[in-house]
Amino acid sequence: MGLMATSIPVQIPATLRSECGGQSQLVVYAATVGEALLQLEQNYPAVYRSVCDETGTVRRHVHLFVNSDLVFGDNSFDTPLNSGDIFFIMPAVSGG
Repeated sequence: MGLMATSIPVQIPATLRSECGGQSQLVVYAATVGEALLQLEQNYPAVYRSVCDETGTVRRHVHLFVNSDLVFGDNSFDTPLNSGDIFFIMPAVSGG
């Protein structure tokens, strides 16, 4: 049996809030990170375009987290989302 989709809050950083009417949190109904991104693409395309490029790859300057765990690697879109999880979109911070 596959993963069950559940309501997942998506924390939106201040730099992207203008792309979704100023909201700091969006809600998607998804079982995986990939499904959450697809819902963002459908419902909040400007947010999605700020997170993923035209090939669907997460942009270099963006990090995705499920709770406190960084989502990365070839299978990152398969990362499961469970009830109670929070999906964070974080712009990378650079400095020197």
